Amino acid sequence: MSKVLVIGCGGVANVAIRKCCQNSEVFTDLCIASRTKAKCDALAADLAGKTSTRITTAQVDADDVKQLKALIDAYQPDLVMNIALPYQDLTIMDACLACGVNYLDTANYEPEKLDDPAWRARYEKRCREEGFSAYFDYSYQWEYMEKFKAAGLTALLGTGFDPGVTQAYCAWAQKHLFDTIDTIDILDCNGGDHGYPFATNFNPEVNLREVSAPGSYWENGHWVEVPAMSIKREYDFDGVGQKDMYLLHHEEIESLAKNIPGVKRIRFFMTFGQSYLTHMQCLENVGMLSTEPVLYEGREIVPIQFLKALLPDPASLGPRTVGKTNIGCIFTGTKDGRPKTAYIYNICDHQACYKEVGSQAISYTTGVPAMVGAMMLLTGKWNKPGVYTVEQFDPDPYMDALNRWGLPWQVDDHPVLVD
Repeated sequence: MSKVLVIGCGGVANVAIRKCCQNSEVFTDLCIASRTKAKCDALAADLAGKTSTRITTAQVDADDVKQLKALIDAYQPDLVMNIALPYQDLTIMDACLACGVNYLDTANYEPEKLDDPAWRARYEKRCREEGFSAYFDYSYQWEYMEKFKAAGLTALLGTGFDPGVTQAYCAWAQKHLFDTIDTIDILDCNGGDHGYPFATNFNPEVNLREVSAPGSYWENGHWVEVPAMSIKREYDFDGVGQKDMYLLHHEEIESLAKNIPGVKRIRFFMTFGQSYLTHMQCLENVGMLSTEPVLYEGREIVPIQFLKALLPDPASLGPRTVGKTNIGCIFTGTKDGRPKTAYIYNICDHQACYKEVGSQAISYTTGVPAMVGAMMLLTGKWNKPGVYTVEQFDPDPYMDALNRWGLPWQVDDHPVLVD
């Protein structure tokens, strides 16, 4: 019997909660909590009679540690699943520590407000010392390692697809396919079409920040940073076809560089259509992607937050999105003294996801691994006090669960490599 508190009720949380309810032998009790309780109530009402999982709802401001602690103390969960925003990772981790409960999230911490002098000083120091300028990094959460160890608690970071499943692919490849891994190329292809001139597949604020930032990759022991969207490749994706993809900075590179011994290069590529890039460039040129407040008619607004209010809600894209995703990792290395390559990947169909859980594939491919990661912790298959990323655990039960719960993977032993 496991009680789980889920914080968040957006598109990804909706999928994760529905998958938890499919797996009611593990997830016997769920509390869904969000700033807007009505969203939680609506989801609970929709699930009523469809699952044996007992569901309750609550209102909470995830920026407020005091509120979080009160909710955790009242509900007494075995695990808190943070499927809110990465801005709230640290407050939820603080509350979990204070209340003695395990923690899980799907994306690493980044600050919502970038004008805090203390954060800015630390950020600029990291940029100089580490060599990449993304606003998000693991350092803030890794600093909780000794606190979680001392408390006998586990914090599992980034169990979405990328990060998350891609790191399990790396650990599985390291365990079963390779003696040494030389290079890893993580490819994220969304071949879906939602019919809008411009929309984002997950939280617009987080998505547009990520895409408009400089790209970077790990090579020969250090970071190499390049201008945003300046490295483009074409790739023919199984199930999708030929797509343009661009090199981005992505968080799992940071942990994989530490945890895959001897890896010489790690890159991350994501596909984008020309219409998306044209719209994004125009928005950036007029300042709409800015996170700095501007004064408008006597009040401050943040342009990217205003833009978020104008764009379609990613949770609404499910019924109109068609096509497939292909996300995976291409490896080069050696096995038994001979060169070896492999591509481990998943193909996911947008309409199949919508038919199952009312979501497009982007939310599905993040929500399913959130449930799977939670299952690893709740069943004791992953049980190690401290703060860890997915590749630091045994990948086998996680990979088996992906096959069972909706994200089957396959291996191509002779993939086309990315130059």
